[in-house]
Amino acid sequence: MTCMENQQLETFCIKTPKVYDWITRQITIPVTTFYGLDGLERLDFRCDELNEQMQSGELSATCTLSDQNGNPVESISDSISCTEVSEAGGRQNVDILLPNGDSVIFQKVMVRTSGHFIVEIEKDSTVICTSSPQPFSICEEYLLCAPAGTTLNCQVTDIECTACFVCRPDSEGNPAFQQIDVELFLCEHVQTEVVVLLEVQAQLCQPRPEIKSSCFPPTLPSNCFSDFLSTKP
Repeated sequence: MTCMENQQLETFCIKTPKVYDWITRQITIPVTTFYGLDGLERLDFRCDELNEQMQSGELSATCTLSDQNGNPVESISDSISCTEVSEAGGRQNVDILLPNGDSVIFQKVMVRTSGHFIVEIEKDSTVICTSSPQPFSICEEYLLCAPAGTTLNCQVTDIECTACFVCRPDSEGNPAFQQIDVELFLCEHVQTEVVVLLEVQAQLCQPRPEIKSSCFPPTLPSNCFSDFLSTKP
């Protein structure tokens, strides 16, 4: 992209969001434990008896984001919902004392983040069991500059889902299933915005010239020593 040289500035009216506040928070969703037979029923695994699988090798568990139908997803925006929870009476004003001694009025904003994940059991790097989609949800309270008329723009930019497979010895000393623990970590960006019209002085941009690919010239290996050509017998 490039701008024309010696082109005069023009006046434009543009429509764009004005950001009133913006914060980032790391969120840890409490561990979800799927314990014993009840836990296996909640996960609704489609595989052979886990205890029998454990007799012939070590098992491990992984956690993957999915849609509500259990299909794995790669895009966070396609799998995570992040919305404001409306409260009776609207957003509550809160008087906050800043570190410099000034006071400012913020608003309490409740945000709900929700989605789904699946748990997969692996044996020798091969998936042998896949759970049904498991929902998760958490509500977080934020103190933001969010006066009446502003809207919430919430985005989860990073997520990590971990699963831990736990076994215990049975009465005969053989490994038996005990539980699967799942924990999620989110990185959440929250903004409050209002769409405004701005008058700006600017230039219109044009596409830059395309750069064509070309072959590099051949390179020769260097001499063993610099005086080779001038060396006389």
